[in-house]
Amino acid sequence: MTAVLFDFSGTLFRVESAESWLRGALTEAGVHLPEAELTAAAHALETAGALPGGAHPVELPEELAGLWAVRDRSAELHRAAYTGAARRVPLPDPVLYDVLYDRHMSPAAWAPYPDAAEVLRTLRERGVAVGVVSNIGWDLRPVFREHGLDAYVDAYVLSCEHGVQKPDPRLFAAACEELGADPRATLMVGDDRHADGGAAALGCGVHFVDHLPVTERPDGLRPVLDLAG
Repeated sequence: MTAVLFDFSGTLFRVESAESWLRGALTEAGVHLPEAELTAAAHALETAGALPGGAHPVELPEELAGLWAVRDRSAELHRAAYTGAARRVPLPDPVLYDVLYDRHMSPAAWAPYPDAAEVLRTLRERGVAVGVVSNIGWDLRPVFREHGLDAYVDAYVLSCEHGVQKPDPRLFAAACEELGADPRATLMVGDDRHADGGAAALGCGVHFVDHLPVTERPDGLRPVLDLAG
């Protein structure tokens, strides 16, 4: 393999818990919520799939279904989909829905998996090109910079910047083109078999990791080093 493409959420980074997310938003907005109500609201937000990078909605309402299917094609669609999901949960101040959305884009809301730096650094040392291919509605580059991983990434290909989302092969093709890589000598690493598996249509190898909390997946990325040669 001469290049490796990585998904972002659930692969290289993991977003904070729904409870931590809500606590942070409440603090930023200066809104108080009793502990029992906070815990219940966080659970409801998680069930609704309101946290980008978190759990998928347990049940998607019909009025959100069409928007949800294309949410990663632009920043506007992404915000509308996730704030729409969040608004299914009653919160004490309407301003919180936008505060919650804005918070999830903060580098502080994300933690790299324990072996991410080691794997990316080793690939760089071996001369293997690295790209990040993400279905997302915002610029994730500051997250990589804040956590010291930007120096190991050669290209970022984001759905919201290209107007197409995985598993559309065009997004993976754009990444390979930017890296100057032959898809047949490229490995795609992700946690979503449907979305990330789309790279196989180009002839890329595909490797899946488990979308787990960072404390439960200390070395899930290390097999990539063997696969990349």
